[in-house]
Amino acid sequence: MAPDDPVGPGVLAGHARDWAAFCRQAASLPASDEAVRSFFEAKLTPWRLSDGAGSDRAFLTGYFQPEVAGARAKRPGYPVPLYRLPPDPAASAYSRAEVDAGALAGRRLELVWLADPIDAFFVSIQGSAEVALAEGGVMAIGVAGSNGRSYVAIGRGLVARGEIPADKISLQTIRAWLRAHPAEARGVMESNPRYIFFREIPGGGPIGSAGVPLTAGRSLAVDPAFMPMNVPIYIDSSDAMGRPLRRLTLAQDSGSAIKGPLRADFYWGAGAAAEAEAGAMQSPGRLFMLLPRGMIPAAGSIGR
Repeated sequence: MAPDDPVGPGVLAGHARDWAAFCRQAASLPASDEAVRSFFEAKLTPWRLSDGAGSDRAFLTGYFQPEVAGARAKRPGYPVPLYRLPPDPAASAYSRAEVDAGALAGRRLELVWLADPIDAFFVSIQGSAEVALAEGGVMAIGVAGSNGRSYVAIGRGLVARGEIPADKISLQTIRAWLRAHPAEARGVMESNPRYIFFREIPGGGPIGSAGVPLTAGRSLAVDPAFMPMNVPIYIDSSDAMGRPLRRLTLAQDSGSAIKGPLRADFYWGAGAAAEAEAGAMQSPGRLFMLLPRGMIPAAGSIGR
């Protein structure tokens, strides 16, 4: 990156030259929480994010890496394929319903076969998974691309239909509804036309949009149209139980449902405990971007 290159959209987080000294010094820090905290407090200034119209009320949800059962080759008990990104742009544009109906079958694009279509749907929503393979071992997968269709939240549709009360909506209640209504589940899932294609992640994952491995409890998904990748973001929010969640994170990921300067998705990690935290998290809060001292960010959506 050249010294005059902007960091992220516009000059909200300055230019590469504004970060050069900080990054150089950070690289030589000892592996100590106290040393890192002291360094960040000495070198960075928090700037409160807003919507440009005076509101600083952010909305945070959570995401996680599912752990599911699967197989590299189709076999009894594993009927649901997850596909690689097709090389043909026309083939990569099919809707979820078209893919479910077999539009990509027979093209040797199957990456892995899962045991359950509902698991496959939520793997697509989360964007990564650890697959316990029937052949033995574990396969890590992550996003390779999408069909370019807009994301539709099926939970919102279930609330509008009166199936789940708005104050009870969560990953867990949506999954329970789908399992309790097998005749309707496929149609509800297909109301979200967005389809995600996957790739195997050598050495494990998940890998965020910034191209680096995500860290449980420290990685944040943001809207890159408003916030730069890799900048430090301090969150002041709460978890699903209302307990304070105040900590430094890094903007290392993005997501089709994460839109706007005051929207963020907190990465909880992998497994059942992370799923329980992430699936129920719908928390108000505030976001603070940390920028090098002395740097004045672009006006509009940021302030003291």
